[in-house]
Amino acid sequence: MALPSRVKIVEVSPRDGLQNEKEFVPTDIKVELVNRLAAAGFPNVEAASFVSPKWVPQMADGADVMARIERRPGTIYSVLTPNMKGFEGALAARADEIVIFGAASEAFSQKNINCSIAESIARFEPVVQAAREAGIRVRGSISCALGCPYQGEVPIESVVDVAQRYLAMQVDEIDVADTIGVGTPKRVREVMAAVTRVVDPARISGHFHDTYGQALANILAALETDISIFHTSVAGLGGCPYAKGATGNVATEDVLYMLRGLDIDTGVDFDAVVDIGQWMSAHLNRKGSSRAGNAVAAKRAA
Repeated sequence: MALPSRVKIVEVSPRDGLQNEKEFVPTDIKVELVNRLAAAGFPNVEAASFVSPKWVPQMADGADVMARIERRPGTIYSVLTPNMKGFEGALAARADEIVIFGAASEAFSQKNINCSIAESIARFEPVVQAAREAGIRVRGSISCALGCPYQGEVPIESVVDVAQRYLAMQVDEIDVADTIGVGTPKRVREVMAAVTRVVDPARISGHFHDTYGQALANILAALETDISIFHTSVAGLGGCPYAKGATGNVATEDVLYMLRGLDIDTGVDFDAVVDIGQWMSAHLNRKGSSRAGNAVAAKRAA
């Protein structure tokens, strides 16, 4: 089966990777992380989040981060915006892209935001409309697309339904997210095949967590269904709040190493990413969870 010759990597560590850190990461470090990632060649960096600091204190400095980063021409700097207030912050911060998020799991939606999937997505309509009027790109994330911590299995038609709702709102890119990392390659193929029947594969991205060690296999399965955009986090930063002790996002270094072995181009400097992962892990006083990154670092030190 032919695989894509080029893949776009969306680096999510400054937002999704750091948001669950208990100790506040200084703004200077966040700014340097974003700058170093952009310099390493990532075409899209998820830089900040405009959510209530009451709920996500780690992201309280989003406006400062966006004000201080060195913007590289051609790099998309994304921010998470849950509502109009968040969008106004994103607009003031000159974000290139906003990210909205709905769940494919009815139980997850009810438990987290006290409303149905349909109601939650309807709330994003004015946000998407405002973004389109302002010429800002919009990405829509489908949480729990491969499993839910509350209801378990999530019907594929629920994932397709959310994708169609996003499509109706004219969202530019749609993330199929394995929020708790329970997906397996067979399920990934089934979900992606169903979604690509209603959405152009060029507009779909895979967001995989590595809780059960399946993320690389799941990315390969998604590649086989013509998906060519993936979210990764340097050093595997990002815990999973719904699975205690679980690792979070798939490590960027591991994905880059695999893609290089498949002769798939990303435009990202692998060695620079290893350096960034080791630097960030040292700042957080722990070893990163990237096997490729740690192996390369150990080899260099030998």
